[in-house]
Amino acid sequence: MGTVESDKIAVSFDGKKCIHARRCVLGLPEVFNPGAKGQWIFPENAPAHDIARLVRDCPSGALTYNLKDGTDKEMTPRVNTARLWENGPVEYRGELQVDGQEPAVRAVLCRCGKSKNKPFCDNSHLEDDFAATSDVAAKEDGVALEARDGELAIKPIKDGPLMVSGNLEIVAGSGRKITTGKRFAMCRCGASKNKPFCDGSHKAIGFEAD
Repeated sequence: MGTVESDKIAVSFDGKKCIHARRCVLGLPEVFNPGAKGQWIFPENAPAHDIARLVRDCPSGALTYNLKDGTDKEMTPRVNTARLWENGPVEYRGELQVDGQEPAVRAVLCRCGKSKNKPFCDNSHLEDDFAATSDVAAKEDGVALEARDGELAIKPIKDGPLMVSGNLEIVAGSGRKITTGKRFAMCRCGASKNKPFCDGSHKAIGFEAD
């Protein structure tokens, strides 16, 4: 992870998590310029609060920030969500504790089974022509949640699914609610016939992942 600073803000970038959503490059091209020689982040070129606002839109959590006056800190979302991407990964937002990782509020996790940086997405779904709709029908058997935030623990099961524990709302790509609950086994092998949920297909295909 590298950090670039101005006199008002420090911006950090973790290239291993980046999926090139390009929201930073398109939103503030004067700050985020991957075509520049040497460094590609220039935090002195825009107001610090504008940069902070844009960084919070980075879905993967590859970008983070710290304002030096201590203001405008990134807040934990009031609703933990898992948003399905069409033919792609799952975007998690909340008080995330991914097993073995630093706490985060944003992460994009693989569900095609091909990522070389599991549990994070690395865009392998694009090369593999992975197919998985983001428009899953709503489930009627969801668990009503007394609270919608709080810690969300995400643990990859060896050669199996992602076990997600905590208050969670699973949403379609449009934001429409699919279901809510406190414990889900989420497919990460890419073979489930009940995506985004695990149906045991990882066993049939011999899926291997730590």
